[in-house]
Formats: sequence, C-alpha cells, structure tokens
Amino acid sequence: MTISYNWLKQYIDIPESAEEIGKVLTSTGLEVEHVEHFSTVKGGLAGLVIGEVLTCAKHPNADKLSVTTVDVGSGTILPVVCGAANVAAGQKVVVAVPGTTLYPTKGEPFTIKSTKIRGEQSEGMICAEDEIGLGESHAGIMVLNTQLPNGTPASEYFNIESDYTLEIGLTPNRADAASHLGVARDIKAVCNRDVKWPAVDAFKPDNKNFAVAIEVENTEACPRYSGVTLTGVTIKESPDWLKNRLLAIGITPINNIVDITNFVLHETGQPLHAFDADQVTGKKVIVKTLPQNTPFVTLDNKERKLQATDLMICNAEEGMCIAGVFGGIKSGITENTKNVFLESAYFSPDYVRKTSLHHGLKTDASFRFERGTDPNLTVYALKRAALLIKELAGGEISSDITDIYPTKIENRTILVKDKNINRLIGKVIPRNDVTAILSRLDIEIIDSQENQFTVSVPPYRVDVVQEADVIEEVLRIYGFDNVELSAFAQSDFIAEFPEKDINKFKNTLGQLLVSNGFYEIWTNSLTNLAYQQKHNLNFTGEPVEMLNKLSEEQGILRQTMLFTGLEVCAHNINRRQKDLKLYEFGKIYYRLNGEYKEEESLALYISGNLETENWQRKTTPVSFYDMGQSIHQLLLKAGWQDVKQVTVTDPLFDYGVQLVRGNQIIGKYGKVKATLQRHFGLKQEVFYAELDTDLLFRQATPKLVVKEVPRFPEVRRDLSLVLNRSVSFEEVQKLVHATEKQLIREIITFDVYEGEKIPEGKKAYALGFTLQDDAKTLTDEEIETTMQRLMDAFEQKLGAVIRK
Repeated sequence: MTISYNWLKQYIDIPESAEEIGKVLTSTGLEVEHVEHFSTVKGGLAGLVIGEVLTCAKHPNADKLSVTTVDVGSGTILPVVCGAANVAAGQKVVVAVPGTTLYPTKGEPFTIKSTKIRGEQSEGMICAEDEIGLGESHAGIMVLNTQLPNGTPASEYFNIESDYTLEIGLTPNRADAASHLGVARDIKAVCNRDVKWPAVDAFKPDNKNFAVAIEVENTEACPRYSGVTLTGVTIKESPDWLKNRLLAIGITPINNIVDITNFVLHETGQPLHAFDADQVTGKKVIVKTLPQNTPFVTLDNKERKLQATDLMICNAEEGMCIAGVFGGIKSGITENTKNVFLESAYFSPDYVRKTSLHHGLKTDASFRFERGTDPNLTVYALKRAALLIKELAGGEISSDITDIYPTKIENRTILVKDKNINRLIGKVIPRNDVTAILSRLDIEIIDSQENQFTVSVPPYRVDVVQEADVIEEVLRIYGFDNVELSAFAQSDFIAEFPEKDINKFKNTLGQLLVSNGFYEIWTNSLTNLAYQQKHNLNFTGEPVEMLNKLSEEQGILRQTMLFTGLEVCAHNINRRQKDLKLYEFGKIYYRLNGEYKEEESLALYISGNLETENWQRKTTPVSFYDMGQSIHQLLLKAGWQDVKQVTVTDPLFDYGVQLVRGNQIIGKYGKVKATLQRHFGLKQEVFYAELDTDLLFRQATPKLVVKEVPRFPEVRRDLSLVLNRSVSFEEVQKLVHATEKQLIREIITFDVYEGEKIPEGKKAYALGFTLQDDAKTLTDEEIETTMQRLMDAFEQKLGAVIRK
C-alpha cells in the first residue's frame, strides 16, 4: 500500500522527515518497506527556470538555427543556440541551464552541457514540452504567458509537486490502516498528536428534486447501505492538487467525479461508487443477488457469468455493479453524465472475498471490503465526497442521504487483566500508561477495577477480538524496543491448549485403516463364558458376569475383542465374503481386587486374500507380515517410535509377537490358534491384533516432518547372507545402523530362503541397502568401502556367510 507523505501531513502534524516517520510506522507494526522521492513529472523539472529571450538573431553558419540571449534571473544572461522556428525576442520561455538532466516524454534522459554549435557558444537550452516530459508536441518551444520573475523554478509555474511515498507492507489484519487517515491514527497513538478529520458540517441538501429509492434484500451481505444524489454536475479534468494526490500513490486520474471517489477511498478507507443517476432505471437501487449464470458486462467490457452468491447493485430492471468489487459498463460516469447517484456501503467481507476470487477481480475497493471496513464511516465518506463534487464539478445535492442500517454493528467488549498484560509483554506497564495508549487507539475503557478492566473496541478494528489482541495493541504502541530482554528467553500465552479428544484420535486411526481397505465393525460387548472355559483361557482379572443375563451366550462382558470378532468373520465367510480386513474400537472389561475395570481397545482382523482376484496379479493369501505392516502404519500415525516386537507365547495365537516400548506393553498380534478357529467354524487362517487404545492415545505424539528433496542420487546395493535361523531381522537392522550411521538410508529384506541348498538350522536373507550422502554424490570407492564394513560386521558379529 502506497502512502503520500505530503497527503498524510494534511491530517496530522508531522515535523519528522519521510524517512523518520517511516521508522515510527515500522515500530508500530506498519512496516515501511521503502521510501521513494516522487514528482508528478519525472525529475521534477529540477534545473529548469523561467527565462526571457532578450535578443534573437539568425545563426551565421546555419539557416535553421537562431542565436539568442536569455535572462535566467539574478543578472545572468546566457547565450543559447535554438533550433525552434517560433523563438523570438521578448518571449517568456522554459530554459534548461548547463548541468540540468532532462527527462523527455520519449527516449532516454540526457544532460545539458555548455557547448559550441556551428561555431557559436550555447549555455543551455530553450525547451519544447516533449523535451521536459510535459506533453507530446515538438512543434516549437513553449512560450509562457506569465509575469513571474526570470529565474523562477519552472516547477512553480507548472505546479509540479515534489513528494515522498511510503510503501507499507500492510498485513491482512490491519484493514483499518488502509488509508491516509488510518495511518494518521497510528501516528496519533504513538506520538500523541491529534488527527484532523476534514469537516463535513457544511453538508446539506440544496433541494430534493432527484430522490432514488433504496432497497436492501440481502442484509447479511450488505448490513449497511447509504446513498445520495447530486444533479447538474459537469464532468471535466480534475484540478492539479487532486491529480497530484492520486498520481503520487500510482492512480491515473480519469475525471473529477471518479477521481473524487478514489481520493475519498484513499483518504478514509471507505470505498465509494458513483453511478450515472439517469441510468438508474426506475430511480430505484436494489441490493440483491441474481440467479446463477446471469450474464453481466463489467467496466472492462467483459461479460461475466454471475454466481448465485454474487451481491449485485441493481436498478429496477438489471444489475449495475458487482457490489464492492467492480462496476458495470452501462451505469458508469461518462463525459455526458449530468446527475450522479453516490453509493457508500458496508459489505460482508465473506461475500466480497468469494466474489473477488471467483471472478479474478482485485480492486482497491475489494481489497478493503474483503478485509473489513468501518460500518460507521459510510455517511461521513458520503458527505465528504458530495461536498468535493459540489466544489469541483458544480451541481447541487438533490436528496437527503438514505441510510439503510437495520441492525447496528456494536462495539466489542473485552475483559483485560493486568496480570496478563504484564505476563505477555514481559514488563510491568503502569495502568495509566496502558489506558492512555488504548484511548489514543480509540479503544474506550468502560469499566475499571483493581486488577482488571473492560474495553470497548470500535468495529473498524477487525483484528482486535480478544484479550491478547488488546495487549498486542498496547505493546506495539508502547514500543517493542522499550521492553528489555530478560536473561532467559521465554514465551507465554493466554489461550488454553485444546484438550486431547480420544474420539478424534480414534477417528484419525480409523480413517487410516479405511484408506488401507479395512471395514469398521461394531460388536456386542457381551460374550459367552464357554469360549474361555473350553480352551482354558485366562485373562487379567475375573470375568464380569451379568446379573440378569438374557442367555448364557451373552453372560459376561468380554475380556478380549477376539471372540466377538471371530463371530463376525465366520458370519461373512459363511456367506462367501472370504477376503476380510476388519477393525473395531471397543472396550474390554474385568474385575480386579474387587474393583471393576474397563479399557479401550482396538482390534484388527485379516483373513483370505490380500486383494480381490483380478487379471493383473496373482492373488496371495494374507500373512502375519501384512498384519505387521498395518500395525506399523498405525504406530507411525500415532507418533510412536522405538517399538520392539518380542516373540511371545500366547494362548490365543499359534505364533505371535508382543509390542513393547520400555516397560509398556502396547498390544500384540499373531495368527489365531487353529483350535479357536475350528471352534467358530473357520477353515481359513485369521490374523488378529489387539492394541491398547488408551495407552496409544495418552502418549501419541504425531508430528509432520518436512524434509527437502535430496539433491544427490541414492545408490542401491544388494547382499545375500546365510545366518542362523535364530537371528532376527531386527538384529540385522541394529548391526547395520551401528556400523554405518551416515550413509545407510534404508534396509529391506526382499527374500528369505530355508531349504535344501543351505545347511539345516540356517536361513538366507536377501537384503537391499539404499545409500545416500546429503552433501555430495557417492563415489564407487566410498560405496564399496561401506559395503565391505557391513560384510565384515555380519561375519564377525552374526557369524554370517556372505553368498557371492
């Protein structure tokens, strides 16, 4: 956002230079990215003066040149050779003295030097308008009609303004500072100076001859809409002062009416829109949405298809403007406009943002509306613009202001505690200083108690919605540099961290399982005690028996999720649904030392083929390792690391492992015992896992880790080992990472063989190693050295035989 230094000084006293006030603003959070000098004409006509041609004679050595003498003030008479046909004695002209750099309308800048032209000395240049960037004509020199003394800077005659612009990196939350008055408010707060708002007391209707009715159908999208009519205006070029203000901030002047709406926008932050009132059919303005895909031609002469949520400013027959975003081609101000309907409104940021994004239209108005404007400023801005139009375009105010504001947007009240101010800022600031700062920020203290106070925040401060925001306001005005650093860095907060929700955690794990082909099941918590008795199964504690049991089949609360899950598996397999991947979140129950216990549990069941039979791949039955992969993914999702798998003898499994971290048992998984499967009529293998959901949840530490894509290539090397059957893959992994910590990125087993070709009691591992260096490309020598170290370690510590 660009702010004009000269323009800003109209609203607040600024003795500081542009660079100094830039530092002040940066200290308040309005970061001034750079300060630049600006002139309405490039170069500012520096070095150009008003001169008077005293004599003019033909050049003795050139027919088309003249030799002149020019008075440039202070008694200085310069000889100047001129090529213009219209030069004559007695003229007032624009003279570039030696050393002046000219910025022509076309071409590159050049510097005037003392020189001889065809043998005659020339100490300057009499200028045409295109040579100094004031126009396109090169028909002759500029002849001025002025009584200004010779030597007067040309910039004074042409009313060239020299200014500085401050480019502010405005953050999205500071919509209140998106104007010159908004920036002045921050200077007021930090420097304790008054802001001088332009007076609008002179506003009053001249007559009521051109009333335009206003109807707002969608008050959610348009909580406030104000309008007034002016008649008998004259559309013409804006005066220099207005054009200079707009040019300084990068806006091209168009005509006096449009320029005034742009001026008031950048003065107050309130967008305005001027309609040709004679194009408002039926003398009625309706604020509403139109049907989906309604065509509408905007000011850029493009037809756009409207969404059903696009708020429109319509007349009695059709749309005239996309509210808060862009005008229509039919109702805009033209050179023939005589009567004007002036709009000032507060539109919903959500509606404007969606419309702006959908149509790809980013305007000064939408920039402010989608961040939030001041709903209490619409009438003031309307009066300001109407008075300027009367001054610069003539005409009369021909209606009262119509102001549709059904539900006033009230100030926000926020309770602020002294202890939180001191704690978050890191310094004790006296209450009087705090209240003085807030007062200068237009934040009113409405109730004050010993240790706390309540403030009233105006709606234009859209970013101040909670206690921490109020404290931030105090800090930025008090000054970050005024808070001494403590010996130890620390941070603090007001908001409480959200409580962990086990249901959200279970939902996250469930989504992961579903994405991997699992189906959720719900089973009854009641089961049959006979399942346990028949297979001599004992679990932690005693079973909890039902006092009024419906049947023996539902006589106890389950101590394991397995039995009810196997019933589901049998039910599906008996109905030819043989490929199963099921999961259930539930509870197990028991009685221990006279107390009843219940624990959250997650059960997984897989059986049948890994995937449905298809023509692309041969189907393979699920295995113990497929269950292990699912468990691994769940643990990663929950942020559990360093979990060990310990082979365990469990009465539920033919073989299985226990999941252990430290002294905590997370769960177990394995192949369901064949005798149990037969009991449920299951002929195909079933793999079962049971995890402690409570434990998983309490110590879950999920983290999103983002790493840069490696710049250097990875290398794959394979190795075949013959080992004792008792050596686990985990032991191999540990040895690999202990031997080479830097270069080994991954180790996989792609084949395991036990059979006739290797000795009894042995097994062969086919291992794949991925090597990579973050700093460089690995050489063959480095790779072979690493692999040799690994082979030596396998042979010496695991008794391996390397198959070559």
